[in-house]
This record gives sequence, structure tokens and C-alpha cells, in this order.
Amino acid sequence: MTSFLKAIKKKLGENGYAGDQHGGASGSSGSGLPDGSAGNFMFATGIECSYPLIDQGATRRDQLEECGHYTHWREDLQLVKDLGLVFLRYGLPYYRIHQAPGKYDWHFADEAMNEMRRLKLTPILDLMHFGLPDWLGDFQNPELPVHFARYAEAVAKRYPWVRYYTPVNEIYVTAKMSAMDGLWNEQLKSGRAFVTAIKHLVAASILATQRIAKHRPDVVIIQAESAEYLHEGKATQSKEIRLHNKQRFISLDLLYAYPPDADVFTFLMDNGLTREEYDWFMAGEPPGYQITGNDYYGRNEKILKPDGSICTAQDVMGWYQITREYYHRYKKPVMHTETNTFDAEENPTWLWKQWINIMRLRADGVPVVGFTWYSLTDQIDWDIALAEKRGQVNECGLYDLNRKPRPVAAAYRSLLEEFGQITVVPHGEVFEVTERKASLKTEV
Repeated sequence: MTSFLKAIKKKLGENGYAGDQHGGASGSSGSGLPDGSAGNFMFATGIECSYPLIDQGATRRDQLEECGHYTHWREDLQLVKDLGLVFLRYGLPYYRIHQAPGKYDWHFADEAMNEMRRLKLTPILDLMHFGLPDWLGDFQNPELPVHFARYAEAVAKRYPWVRYYTPVNEIYVTAKMSAMDGLWNEQLKSGRAFVTAIKHLVAASILATQRIAKHRPDVVIIQAESAEYLHEGKATQSKEIRLHNKQRFISLDLLYAYPPDADVFTFLMDNGLTREEYDWFMAGEPPGYQITGNDYYGRNEKILKPDGSICTAQDVMGWYQITREYYHRYKKPVMHTETNTFDAEENPTWLWKQWINIMRLRADGVPVVGFTWYSLTDQIDWDIALAEKRGQVNECGLYDLNRKPRPVAAAYRSLLEEFGQITVVPHGEVFEVTERKASLKTEV
């Protein structure tokens, strides 16, 4: 019997079969540096930009200043470009720009934003990162959502070419560190202060998104939140730790109008959330294309031992398992929005471990659309959560503070060369990030 292959070669020739451009053969591997295609996965880094107050408001921890970005911003942006990246998580210094109601200082922002546009970088613009302008006080201020929304609209009007935003970075962590753990800003330690902060922050994010969407109906909101978990190493599990592990969902539950669990609802009501406020949050989701970003560091997964001491759990669940929880709860596309370790030699291995977490989750059918190594440069005092000004360099950057590459920079470049043009979801050539305006959907 004559093989069909012989017939093909006889009729079409050895090279007569067209191949993948007509839907056959093996297709593209997705290798090659990112090219900015609307159908491709989003690889990013970020510029560390935290600016909380400590010492009862006497000291501002501005990481843009401490890590040298105000001096080296042109070089920093060029480093992002030279590494082969397109996307950059970038935080404008809110506390410096918004000087009073309706008064803004855009000098630094304009220079940096214009350079990003010249370099054809795509900013994921971070509007609030752990701190507020002095005149706004702290996160207990009920007027925060209104003032912040006006600022967000001013940003959207000034930079109409920007489409990607994180309105409020890590809402849960901001509220917890400021109002439950007593380390930043108002430095309070109570459930009521925590609930007050978190409802003001979520409301600020919602109102800001509404204002941005007026000017960019196709806005993409990447809501970065910390992927935390506390394992209890005791034979009898306590209700306090069960509640603690559910509190990490509060910010996204309120943001996405997802009814919280009964014990969380009771906690919120006991600590000052009114029924009217709850109904306002549950009325519906904010506008825009919504992506749930999960920030994962091995050090924010912990084990509580029987003697009450805590140790790092790193990778017991890992980004893969924790992010699965978030995806199945909210049914939103997800992004790995922050990761690093403080060990420069360990970071290349950590990078690849996080990437395999992403590949595994994508293989399970979860739409993971992006990854971020955070940050571009080393940081200062994050080993103590910025609580004291010691000046300790944390060797977590792609580059050190002299802007010299660390080993993880070469590892990231290698990863980009291998995977930089994979589709936004597996076998997802049909899916692209289009300019069509976003619309809210009702599940059917």
C-alpha cells in the first residue's frame, strides 16, 4: 500500500507543505525577547517606591529616594529597556505630587513618564504605595477616598496614553501594617482601626478606578495583593488563626463585591463596618478589565509553632497553591506581581522556581497573564519592613544600588529569551489585549 506521505511528496514536492501559517505543523515555541504583542504574556519588573511614615509620623521612608531613583531615573528606565522588558510596575510619589486639594507638582512625574513613553515602555502605574500626603493624615481619614479619586483622575487626564493601573498597592498589607501591627502611618493596633483603614482604602480604589475609566474606558486594573498564609503547627487549630488566614481576603472581597465568610462578616461588623457601607461595597464590581495580582515572597508564608514562635514557611504552599485559592474565589485572570529573596546568590534559583509555579498553574487552565521580578534594584530595610531607618541593603534587585547587574539579571534575561513571546494564555493566539472598552459581565 502506498503511503500518503509519498503522495504528498510526489504531488507537492519535498517542501511543498506550507506549515503552521496555514494551521498545521508544530507552530512557534514562543521563544524570543518580548516584542510588545497584544497577545503575549506580560513580563515585568518594578521600581520599589514605598513611602510610609514611621516614628509616629516624624520620618518618611521614601524608597525612590533611598534607593537612588530620583538621581538615576534615566539610567533605571534604560536598564529596564536593555534587559528586554516591555512592562514596568511604576509608582509615582503620591505624597510629593498631591500637595493640597486640587494642587499638584508634576515636575518629576512628567520627566519620568515622558522618558518611559520615549523608550516604548508600558507602565503599570501604581498610584498609592503604603503612604499618603502629609495633609491627608492617615488611613483613618474618611475623606481619603474622595481626595484620592480626584488625584487618580488628574493622573489619567495628564497621561492619557497610560492604560494599566494599580490604584492602591497591597490594600490588605497597607491596612495591616498601619492599623493592626502599628508599624506605619497611624501606627495603631486594633481591629477597629484595621477595618476603618481597609474600608477607606478599598473605597479609594473603587472611586479612583471609576474616575480613571471615565477617561480610559479600556483601563486594565492589576490589583496587587499579598499572597500570605500562616500555618498553625498545633494539634488543635484555633479559631483566631483561621480568622487571621481569612482576613487576607477582606480587601478583595470588598473590592470585587464577593460576600465574605460569616466569621469575617461578623469581625467587620464588630469593628465598625456599617450595614450601609457593606451594601455599598456589595453593589457591584468596579469598572475596567480586572486582573488579580498576587505578590509572593517565601517569607510571607509562615509557620506558628507550639511555643508561639514563628518561622518562615517558604514554599509549603507556594505561589501556585495560594494563587489557585484566589483564582477559584474571584474567577479573575491572575498575575504574579512581586517576588524576590534577600540573597543575591539564591535569587536566580528563586526566579526559576517562581516561573515553574506559573507554568504549572497555566497548565492547569488558570489564566496567568504576567510575571514581575520586584524590584529593578536592591532595596533598603525591607528585612524589617521599613520599621526603623537602619540603611541595611537588601540584595533582592536585578541590579545593585550602583546599577551593576546581580546574577538574577542574567537569569531573567535567559528566561525572557526562552519564553518572552509565549501567548497570554496557553494556545491563546485568538486572545489579545484589545482597545475595546471594558464592560461588566453578569455570570450566567
